Amino acid sequence: MDISRASLLEGAKSARGVAVIIDVFRAFSCSPLLFSLGIQKSILVSTPEDAFALKESNKDFALIGEVDGIPIEGFDLGNSPSEILKRGASFFSGKTVVQRTSSGVQGVLAALDVADEVLPASYALAKSTVRYILSRQPQHVSLVAMGWALKEIAPEDEWCARYISHLLGVGDYNHNEALGEILFNKMTQKFFNPDQPHFPPEDPILCLQPNIYDFVLKAQREGNLVAIHKAG
Repeated sequence: MDISRASLLEGAKSARGVAVIIDVFRAFSCSPLLFSLGIQKSILVSTPEDAFALKESNKDFALIGEVDGIPIEGFDLGNSPSEILKRGASFFSGKTVVQRTSSGVQGVLAALDVADEVLPASYALAKSTVRYILSRQPQHVSLVAMGWALKEIAPEDEWCARYISHLLGVGDYNHNEALGEILFNKMTQKFFNPDQPHFPPEDPILCLQPNIYDFVLKAQREGNLVAIHKAG
């Protein structure tokens, strides 16, 4: 099994084989949480306008997402796992959600054009994603760390890619070193700035917990839509 690592949108566009699209802060920490709270599926869209169009014909859809980290006016929630957790299963059970984010979602949409399979991932899904990959034994695995808004490499995504690679048997990994670099990075420190309430301080706590879920997420085309489903 050949394992490669890449970053940002170009990494997603060049993915081959099984593409693991990593967005720790926060899209693909939100997605498995949503499934654990009982959603049926998540539809991924490129723009807020695409999300509003889906909502227009499906009034019970829940819209979740951001543009450059800022919640979108008219959406039900921002791209925040703590907000999702606070809303709870009573709101999400049985629902379809629509996710629009500036990094992870865009990476999945790009990778679907070139990869054989696309698996959205984060720390919370690391071991389950690796277990799925090892069961498939693909010729090539592309680990893509999506970074901040497709513009800047983010340490949480790079370290998560390194962790998944380590679990696949390639390279070393030190979680204390990872946490030290992630937590004190400027991109994480915004979560502790009271002047930026759309970055709740609880979010890093939820996003940096490894191996919470025993399922894997798969992104697939469904007609003219792209949806994420939970798989074993």
